[in-house]
Amino acid sequence: MNLELKNLLSEYSDIVYEKMDDLLPTEQVGRVGENRIARAMRYSALSDGKRLRPFLVMSCGDLFGVSKTSSSQVGAAMEFMHSYSLIHDDLPAMDDDDLRRGKPSCHKEFDEATAILAGDALLTLSFEVLSSGYVHDDARVRSDLVEAFAKAAGTKGLVGGQMIDLLSEERNFNVEEITRLQRMKTGALFVLACESGAILGKAPQKMRNALRGYANDLGLAFQITDDILDVEEESREDKNVEKGTYVNIMGLEKATKQVQILVDQSIEHLEVFGPRADRLRDLSRYIINRNI
Repeated sequence: MNLELKNLLSEYSDIVYEKMDDLLPTEQVGRVGENRIARAMRYSALSDGKRLRPFLVMSCGDLFGVSKTSSSQVGAAMEFMHSYSLIHDDLPAMDDDDLRRGKPSCHKEFDEATAILAGDALLTLSFEVLSSGYVHDDARVRSDLVEAFAKAAGTKGLVGGQMIDLLSEERNFNVEEITRLQRMKTGALFVLACESGAILGKAPQKMRNALRGYANDLGLAFQITDDILDVEEESREDKNVEKGTYVNIMGLEKATKQVQILVDQSIEHLEVFGPRADRLRDLSRYIINRNI
């Protein structure tokens, strides 16, 4: 990762973290139930992470001169939705993961019921944030954002992708089916992040389409790279490789080549923006070389 991108990722992550910290509920004397939910929400949403999706919101907003006050607000809403999806993804009824970002998952730190409610609360908080006048003074822009978030979270996005993921445990998926799964479960939020920056900037349709194409390829490259890193870690620790991944179906060599193809395609989508989108191009190149 080049130094400029590294510094920008850190800077924008800090901005969004502070915004999230302000927006999340805090504990108050005498409110036992609300305080437990507040602790669980903050535990998950404010955990360590590069916050790539908020970074995409703000970077795409920068292409159209959107203020960081506005884009960081949407970036916070983006991260609330993402945190909700991770909490629910880790639940015993879903992927049943005990760890998230190096610490106990929300349902392990608290309990399953609290985790479900904390996820629900983060999802609804994202829409509360989007409806605020702090996001944009144009009600149509706020409405478009709410619609985009709702679609990304629903049956054609996160929820639908998670359902397909659960069904994938019952049989082996082919490459086309895995691609559809990951475009919904992982890619939907990458597309939403880029599209949100364009919505804030009232971008013309041609540029919105370009950013959607960029995000589609970037999100898939991100997921395949995750698969590759998981396989490498599992091999070092002598664990069984998880079924239903690109690496399992295509093999490590072909999966690695596919990532490069997707990264190249993502960069091609940005031609309409010229050098203004160099930051996004650098992010694509970082995806293929990341080691986390």
